[in-house]
Amino acid sequence: MNINRIEDNWQPLIDYLWPALFAGLLSWGIFTLLGSTPLIRASGLALVIIGMTLILRRLGEFLAIIGGLALALSEAFWSQTGGNESLNELSVVLAMLLAAFVGFVLWRIWTAWYVGAGIGLVIFAAIFWLAISTTGSLRLTTLLTAWLTYLLIDGLREADPRPDEMRPATPLRPRHRYGIPLLLTVGVINDPLFTLLIPAAVLGLILTKTHFTTGYWLVFVIIALVGAIRMTDQYFISSWWGFSAAEAEAMNLHVPFVIADGWREASRWVGLFALVRDQFTIFGIVLGVIGLSRLARWYPSIGIVTMLAYATYTLFGLVYFGNNRIVLLLPLLMIQIIWMTYAVYSFGQWLQKSVKTTSNIAPWLVQAVFAILPFLMFLRILGD
Repeated sequence: MNINRIEDNWQPLIDYLWPALFAGLLSWGIFTLLGSTPLIRASGLALVIIGMTLILRRLGEFLAIIGGLALALSEAFWSQTGGNESLNELSVVLAMLLAAFVGFVLWRIWTAWYVGAGIGLVIFAAIFWLAISTTGSLRLTTLLTAWLTYLLIDGLREADPRPDEMRPATPLRPRHRYGIPLLLTVGVINDPLFTLLIPAAVLGLILTKTHFTTGYWLVFVIIALVGAIRMTDQYFISSWWGFSAAEAEAMNLHVPFVIADGWREASRWVGLFALVRDQFTIFGIVLGVIGLSRLARWYPSIGIVTMLAYATYTLFGLVYFGNNRIVLLLPLLMIQIIWMTYAVYSFGQWLQKSVKTTSNIAPWLVQAVFAILPFLMFLRILGD
């Protein structure tokens, strides 16, 4: 056996994954030690942070870790920590082991890891819903959002590279082609609010300029119809639909339903702005605007797709009056972090070119300043 050859094959993967694994492990420790979070729940939350960090991985190891920790330590995400474990830990572990075993066997049979991973996910979700818990798991929704966003952005970067990258566009890989509709299906079954991500996913696939069959698009139509029907039944059909949003605001009303004219009420816009500001400070708001503008310049397809996803959740945040709004808007906050991190990356690159030096000190200084944000979040948690 050629040990050197094995190490050569694994080393690039290790180099790519270690920031995500580090951020996930560090977050897991914070969730369990400071947040007093049960192990299963903390592990699920840590998987979200791994996904978030992988989304940012191509911007650099340190920036990816900072972005992942910014999500982990945000007020909205931290609200999911603590409490008692409502799930049977042994059942969850057994379900994960069974799904992993089946996935591994299928991977060895078809020599395609994405086949095993996809079927393994379906098996785990089915066992989770039928024998362990029910649909509507917020942590599963957040996890699926992170990995769907990763696949979308990864696929767009491959199929629509930057103009100055001087490399040809590559077709979508099977993990993108089949992973995106699979994650959407599982997500919509678990929580109909996941339907809000379908427009961005469809637009992203269109922008890759990949040819898909009619049957492929029909799957998206079915997912969207099922999701829209379930979302309407859960959030829209109620006596509150025609209630005055201005009156609801004056009463400080909180009901888990949509009020149709909420988007017209100025205080709702101010409140939504304050929600994002409270997570990442006004500094984060400014970085988000800069990051989106830079994405629109260098990665227009990613900028458009993330902006559409942000817009759908913004609209929902304006018209939804439930107490849990901040948690349901976690996908919006994840996109905000993507924009913030890209702004820091762009500024670091600009500064590096401006100082005209071969040293990488300029980007590192910018990243060090950005690291103050999760540090302040951490201090806030310690102070609570």
